[in-house]
Amino acid sequence: MAAARSHQDPGPVRRTGRAVGRALRAPFTGTARAVRRATHAHGAGESGLGKLIELHAVNGAGDVMITVALASTVFFSVPTDEARGRVALYLAVTMAPFVLLAPVIGPLLDRLPHGRRAAMAASMLARAVLAVALSGAVATGGLELYPAALGVLVCSKAYGVVRSAVVPRLLPPRFSLVKANSRVTLAGLLATGIAAPIGAGLQLVGSAWPLFGACVVFLGGTVLAFTLPGKVDSAKGERRARLVPPHEAVSRSGTGRGGRKDNGERRPGLRSVGPSVLNGLQANAAHRALSGFLIFFLAFLLREHPFPGQSAVVSLGVVGVAAGAGNAIGTAVGSWLRARAPEAIVVAVLALALATAVLAALFFGTVTVAALSAVAGSTLALSKLSLDAMIQRDVPEEVRASAFARSETALQMAWVVGGGIGIALPLNGVLGMAVAAGLLALGAATSVRGLVGAARRGSPHPRVA
Repeated sequence: MAAARSHQDPGPVRRTGRAVGRALRAPFTGTARAVRRATHAHGAGESGLGKLIELHAVNGAGDVMITVALASTVFFSVPTDEARGRVALYLAVTMAPFVLLAPVIGPLLDRLPHGRRAAMAASMLARAVLAVALSGAVATGGLELYPAALGVLVCSKAYGVVRSAVVPRLLPPRFSLVKANSRVTLAGLLATGIAAPIGAGLQLVGSAWPLFGACVVFLGGTVLAFTLPGKVDSAKGERRARLVPPHEAVSRSGTGRGGRKDNGERRPGLRSVGPSVLNGLQANAAHRALSGFLIFFLAFLLREHPFPGQSAVVSLGVVGVAAGAGNAIGTAVGSWLRARAPEAIVVAVLALALATAVLAALFFGTVTVAALSAVAGSTLALSKLSLDAMIQRDVPEEVRASAFARSETALQMAWVVGGGIGIALPLNGVLGMAVAAGLLALGAATSVRGLVGAARRGSPHPRVA
């Protein structure tokens, strides 16, 4: 009898251990359930969008951990002059080849629509491997760091291009593309905000530990990518969009002038659907160039000339938090505005960013620079969501996924150009803010007139014959 009771009753010690285990797991399991409810709400779970949202959060967390490790090695661990030289070398070795590779990434992935899940998983797995390779290089600062960093950059941008093409295929019923992209972007921002301090904590343990953490995160992302629905790899009804006007393209496959094949069928391109998409892309390129410029220019400027009464770390933290908060606010506002008057939104946010940059140049200081960082973050998000709305509205469905891939590739190149300008510019605050204003003025000169005209005329709704 006693033996039977002992077998049935685990005893107070074991019961207490189980209770403690449940209590310790509760915060994590509860958080996981809450995250799953948020990402899978409003039909996102059934359509597969929820899993893409989670995958993008994993992507953001892994990328920021690698950024923490590289920043500590290339930027913070050496004197300012040497750091400037190292970052210049980093940009030359990583971004210059990327400028050449970026035009290839979009078209290459465009030709592999049946392998989108595999492409996203491959970008994750490659970064997991490269993170381990970087773990040895960050300790020595050797030249092997740069080709590995180039690989991480290319894989990250390739993921971004594929993700842009995948979102339209995972929209739940009565779910706008703007709302979907807002959720994806917010998930990435939240994951970045959570992973950044974790990466910084791992950095205190050792310079390689954030990279080990990134490796684990990306391995999880590799598995998660294959859980996306099979329709992600389906190219049924899709065709490739072009970034050139129909009358300029003469295809080797029998396309004549006017953008028509020999059988009279029109080949759609982004310019063939009206001016809104093209001009919206030009405006977004200005915002992306500004983002790349501010990241690199302010990083060096504030390290050598921090805000009055503040250290370099605090000064960088101020602009970083301002930019992150602005991006989150812009994404939330864009989701609320949905697809209302996207041309007007693009024009308004471009004018707001330009006015703020001019004020920062005229009255350079802590408040104006922080304000420009916040405004740049919010207007970048709003402008991109408005471009998404225009593509969804004006681009034929059969080329929409391709249009997103091509436009994202162009925007990534604009960011690279802006970053290059930021690293090459002398460390003069007024001059830097004037250049920032110039980038936005160039974007306004090339896009505002067309956007205003398109808004007045109304947007085309083309059909591809």
